[in-house]
Amino acid sequence: MSDSDGDGTWSDESDWELSDEVAEVLEEAAAPPPVVAVVGRPNVGKSTLVNRILGRREAVVQDIPGVTRDRVSYDANWLGRRFMVQDTGGWEPDAKGLQQLVADQALVAMRTADAIILVVDAVVGATSADEAAARMLRKSGKPVFLAANKVDTQRGESDAAALWSLGIGEPHSISAMHGRGVADLLDTVMEKLPEVSEVAGAGGGGPRRVALVGKPNVGKSSLLNRLAGDERSVVHDVAGTTVDPVDSLIELGGKTWRFVDTAGLRRKVGQASGHEFYASVRTHGAIDAAEVAIMLIDASQPLTEQDLRVLSMVIEAGRALVIAFNKWDLVDEDRRYLLDKEIDRELVQVQWAPRVNISAMTGRAVQKLVPALETSLASWDKRISTGQLNNFLKEVVAATPPPVRGGKQPKILFATQAATRPPTFVLFTSGFLEAGYRRFLERRLREQFGFDGSPVRINVRVREKRGAPKRR
Repeated sequence: MSDSDGDGTWSDESDWELSDEVAEVLEEAAAPPPVVAVVGRPNVGKSTLVNRILGRREAVVQDIPGVTRDRVSYDANWLGRRFMVQDTGGWEPDAKGLQQLVADQALVAMRTADAIILVVDAVVGATSADEAAARMLRKSGKPVFLAANKVDTQRGESDAAALWSLGIGEPHSISAMHGRGVADLLDTVMEKLPEVSEVAGAGGGGPRRVALVGKPNVGKSSLLNRLAGDERSVVHDVAGTTVDPVDSLIELGGKTWRFVDTAGLRRKVGQASGHEFYASVRTHGAIDAAEVAIMLIDASQPLTEQDLRVLSMVIEAGRALVIAFNKWDLVDEDRRYLLDKEIDRELVQVQWAPRVNISAMTGRAVQKLVPALETSLASWDKRISTGQLNNFLKEVVAATPPPVRGGKQPKILFATQAATRPPTFVLFTSGFLEAGYRRFLERRLREQFGFDGSPVRINVRVREKRGAPKRR
């Protein structure tokens, strides 16, 4: 691709040694690194251990139970092995719900990680919540490592030895605070960790996996029952165990679909022990196990921060998306006018998602969900050839060059689609591309190639003429 446009924004590819970098990007995208989840009850030192593994202070550490309110993943490296560390978060102690919450945390980790480290406070000893987590992890089939934390001296070794009672193998005595024993623990983890993640993007064949998500009382159970019972036949419920949430196989539009984690979604509000994070863990688990999410919104009520939080979970997880406005039978003309305004204002970052107005109660338009799901999944799976992509970008850049930064105009040297599910593009450039320009390129990509219902990711690798590429 020579710079035939003469505007200097598209460089001759032969001037740059890009082939190795492109190969590296494609290799990274094709081989997601394995994931190690760190789980345990509140205040046992999970985030301190994560920081110790990372060698930097990334995770929030504070001596208050429940500071980590969400699962967060970090890039990590141990003796040249790249992997992801997932800090699964703790919860505030809750006499009724803590065991269930820790068990749920373990369950999400089991679905989304290749190996699991259960952190237990050796000084306190094994609690009922620790035992609940250990019971689940024993059945997971994943490598599980027991980190007996807060063993700061030789004297604490006997406390650690008592944790054999959990039945998940040898307790590894560590002090996350001081680093004692962490290297030995990581050496052991690396021996059992697969080279490439076996869970990232897993599930190739079989029915497409759908998560029904949304804030409480939005009608998830009603919609599931409507799809499964009143109009459609449930093929069968996949055997549910304490380890695996019950997935429902439902026949829709002549195809079988797998609705994931429906047992959790059908759980009555009263069983949630009044803990908002309980729902969040369930939602995360369903999204992670799915390929496409149906985001249910109560159309009869104003959009809430909770709606937007669930929506951002789907986007961050990179899943295909359909937005279903439920309870449409309760929407009058005035509400419709207000809803249009709310959509324009609040849902601007997901204008690309198909929207369907339904009523789970009356069955209105629920049959329209199937074509919307198919559209979103087709976009999620879509691949653009490198030739097509570069020809398209060359025209776009010629018409609208990137903004000048620091007196220099960045050049886009080459572009490739590194991955699908979701479509991920990597641009090799001679300078930084402003966020606004990346959004402009995403809009143009969508106009040209569709991608309705799928997030699109654009990564930029800045390449100086000398030295290695910088990632942005």
